[in-house]
Amino acid sequence: MSSPEALEREALKSRIRALGRGLGFDAVGFSGIDLAAEEAALSAWLAAGYHGEMDYMVRHGARRARPGELVPGTVSVITARVDYLAGVKPHPPSADDDAGEARVSVYAWGRDYHKVLRGRLRQLALAIEAEVGAFGHRVFTDSAPVMEVALGVRGGLGWRGKHTLLLSREAGSYFFLGEIYTDLDLPPDAPQDDHCGACFACAEACPTGAITAPYRLDARRCISYLTIELKGAIPEDLRPLVGNRIYGCDDCQAACPWNKYARVAALPDFRQVRNGLDRARLTDLFAWSEAEFASRMAGSAILRIGHAKWLSNIAVALGNALAEEADPARAANLRAALLSRADHPDDAVRESVGWALGRAARTEP
Repeated sequence: MSSPEALEREALKSRIRALGRGLGFDAVGFSGIDLAAEEAALSAWLAAGYHGEMDYMVRHGARRARPGELVPGTVSVITARVDYLAGVKPHPPSADDDAGEARVSVYAWGRDYHKVLRGRLRQLALAIEAEVGAFGHRVFTDSAPVMEVALGVRGGLGWRGKHTLLLSREAGSYFFLGEIYTDLDLPPDAPQDDHCGACFACAEACPTGAITAPYRLDARRCISYLTIELKGAIPEDLRPLVGNRIYGCDDCQAACPWNKYARVAALPDFRQVRNGLDRARLTDLFAWSEAEFASRMAGSAILRIGHAKWLSNIAVALGNALAEEADPARAANLRAALLSRADHPDDAVRESVGWALGRAARTEP
């Protein structure tokens, strides 16, 4: 039989969930802070060099798996989920796709999730404080060494899919996660079972073979890493595989059967597609000046990569599109766009443009 104190803590969890729903969170879970098993897996992943140039992951080391060291006094973690689909679900690439149309990861179509979630997590913390009084806490949204998938799993929000993302039977994987590290002693939720079964559709759909085994991702080959985290130009051997993806990649998620249950975002921050990024032309995006990029991408997660990286990514995509284009007029338009940046001051942009023009020349009859 549960003790009165335990019942009170469960009641507080229910109240926190209700407060979270009122603030736009689609689910709230509670976990402890013992991530010893995940720490061992993280150490092996880092030792294999799968993190690429993300040196901050090494610098933070074990603190990622030790919430009590990152925020002293932490005994529980509140993990909140926010769905982000703007409407139409992404589809896996097909032969009928227009190579001249940019593919931007759906999560970046709306407002910068860092700001949106952080603000709402702070409101949730204030609402909890109004219920229980002052308490120790700190909020995170992909902004510190936090193992958010592991905490989401331990908080009962889903299971780790073979693509390494958190999966939910009710919502697929198109969602953001945010955390509140707290000194409140809250009973952990029961974890969910793994429901991937024998399916390995995510790895089969990955254009670059970044999912090297179930639950193992080599970030150095992942298009999201190559177009966002990697400084400088995309490695030449991977460029043809990137296709027209200029910021992130949704292919592993689009292929996942569980995403038939993915939900459209409730928050207007993510329901509205900004700058027409769901159907933008590569040539139009490539023409943006640095000032126009900064203005259009204000309030977007894309702003973080900077204008030069943006142009370098698009140059690769233009080269791939040009190599496939059979219509002379459309090909001329793509080539003219590339030539307009041939003398760009950034080394990576110039090199990517040169490669793109050369790739097209090598594929011409």
